[in-house]
Amino acid sequence: MKILITTLFLISFSLCAQENTMLVKAKNGYYLEDQIYLGVTYNALQKKPTSMNLRGFSNSFFAGYIRDIPLNKKRDFGLGIGLGYVKDTYFHDMEIIKENGQVQFKNFNDADEYNSNKLVFHSIEMPFELRFRNSTIDTFKFWRVYVGAKFAYIVYSKAQFNLQGLQKLTNFDEVNKLQYGLSLSAGQGTWNGYIYYGLSNIFKNAKFNQVEPIKMRSLKFGLIFYIL
Repeated sequence: MKILITTLFLISFSLCAQENTMLVKAKNGYYLEDQIYLGVTYNALQKKPTSMNLRGFSNSFFAGYIRDIPLNKKRDFGLGIGLGYVKDTYFHDMEIIKENGQVQFKNFNDADEYNSNKLVFHSIEMPFELRFRNSTIDTFKFWRVYVGAKFAYIVYSKAQFNLQGLQKLTNFDEVNKLQYGLSLSAGQGTWNGYIYYGLSNIFKNAKFNQVEPIKMRSLKFGLIFYIL
């Protein structure tokens, strides 16, 4: 509910900000586009272990600032370079626990009744985009296609589940802190479709049930909201 209220507030605020921005653009004779972004996605996994599954709504929330750099006089083609924050949450059925000084990735026992099993990452991200659009100085309701790449550095990680008490493991070495992948956002007006295809493994030197190498990667589908 808090997220919904915050999102609605930002949308209302952005509409006023867009109108004021248009006046500034007209006075100065130039304009920049889509410099603040806010998004939400459903998170899936590529190349996950055979007997490991996601549970519930795995998700990502992200926000940041992109410097818009037009590359032609019409200002409908340009670059975007930015900095932002992202929180990823994966609800799953894999037990991640530290035993005998080592982190183990394995199936729960059949008799185990666990709940709230999740993996959480907080990251700083840097998006790079090629931006194609049919914008003009007179309107912010235009078509856009932005393709690019994102690099992220995980600053905090947590594996947590509840099984006869809360079990939590934070900032363990098997997390691959440097993440990167390809991104695409496209649409018209305020809300746009968004896809992120991860090219880096989430974990490093990790094995499922001490046998199968864990090479899973992120795959995200959702919406992105731009403020001019």
